[in-house]
Amino acid sequence: MRDDAATRFFVPEVDDDDTWRRRLALVRSIEGDARGNRRVVEAMMAVPRHAFVPAPLRDRAYQDCPLPIGHGQTISQPAVVAMMTEALCVGDDDVVMEVGTGSGYQAAVVSRLVRRVETLEIVAPLADQAPVTLQRLGYDNVKVHRADGYGGWAGAGPYDAVLITAAPEQVPQGLIGQLRDGGRMVVPVGPQSGVQDLMVLVRDGTSTQARSIAPVRFVPMVRSGH
Repeated sequence: MRDDAATRFFVPEVDDDDTWRRRLALVRSIEGDARGNRRVVEAMMAVPRHAFVPAPLRDRAYQDCPLPIGHGQTISQPAVVAMMTEALCVGDDDVVMEVGTGSGYQAAVVSRLVRRVETLEIVAPLADQAPVTLQRLGYDNVKVHRADGYGGWAGAGPYDAVLITAAPEQVPQGLIGQLRDGGRMVVPVGPQSGVQDLMVLVRDGTSTQARSIAPVRFVPMVRSGH
């Protein structure tokens, strides 16, 4: 029987008692990665990760690890999703651009905290499938675009925050230009193979202030034609 206060995060369309309890256990185990941010913890609890994982791997959806989603891409480790979401420092009325939709999981989490998410995916099958999953689950404030993330999506900007879920070797300066003044970018920066540096950058007029959060491993951020 579900008797916890977190019962309100049971998702009838896709959940049963087992998935709900495993998600609750996972989120409780990674709460520290959200730095005590209750809004982020509740967003993580509200999103059924197993619905964004390929069917053969759904029994592993609530393990704290990345999982392959095909086409050389992964769904991020939940602890890292919590860390990156907290680092965005977003509010209810914010508009966020995400680069690297993947299966749509990270966008779904962020969407629980903001007004709108514009998310970009360069891999065509993922760009086609993610909106189907998001719409089926009712995430109607997420818009998926098939696009090269290095170009961003200027038409909906400037953005309150930019979240990049693949690793460029250097910070994409063009995307900083799509942030509003005072906006934040969260991005893993570093070599295509090996450890990258998860960074937070804050736009301050024509300059940026940067700090490092943690070492991470992400798939490379790629460009069209590469």
